[in-house]
Amino acid sequence: MSDRIVDEEPAAVTHTGPKGVINDWRKFKLESMDQEALPPNKRELLRQMSSPHKPRDSCVGGFNRKMSAQEYELIKEDDEKSLRKYRKQCMEEMHERLSFGPKFEGVYDLDSGEAFLEVIEKEHWLTVVVVHIFNDGLQGCEVLNNCMDCLATEYPSVKFCRISAAATGAGERFSDDVLPALLVYKAGELLGNFLAVTQHFSEEFFATDVEAFLNEYGLLPEKECGPGADEAEADVE
Repeated sequence: MSDRIVDEEPAAVTHTGPKGVINDWRKFKLESMDQEALPPNKRELLRQMSSPHKPRDSCVGGFNRKMSAQEYELIKEDDEKSLRKYRKQCMEEMHERLSFGPKFEGVYDLDSGEAFLEVIEKEHWLTVVVVHIFNDGLQGCEVLNNCMDCLATEYPSVKFCRISAAATGAGERFSDDVLPALLVYKAGELLGNFLAVTQHFSEEFFATDVEAFLNEYGLLPEKECGPGADEAEADVE
């Protein structure tokens, strides 16, 4: 048997517990900083502090020594900004692991009954699908289409779609007196069937009115934090 020791980097592990979280945080801060812009001594300090493992060479003091003032100032520097970024990344990773479903951009235009059925039957089981059935030139349809555009940006986990009554292949079932219509599905199941939905709004209505209406029936998920959420959270803290 050979006495040669193979010097391999340990496999990446996910740390748990307070020490693991601190080590992950230090590693994240190291990777997110502009290494080239740092002086060599600071780069080395960050590298040492980011590693949860003891160094192979026994340097004086090792990791059992108290943190120096220089190291403390280095950790303290820009910590709030880095911590918010780290927290955001952790939330995004958790979001993906828990399979909250895909994200969507804008409103999807369906051009046939087959496309209509496909989006209902084949979409991710956690995804709420909101379909607007309309007729061009019909009062309320254009306004509702604009509202859908706004809501699609506010709820990226919801799939908003629209289709003309003629394109559904069942135009006789969607006459002008029942339009505009909003149909809401999840996992292939019809959750909401709102015919002539504008009767629930005032003559002049907005995306917030449609949002409030759907929320009354519990059909929309919780609204996700927007781009300014980090700053708002910092103000609260």
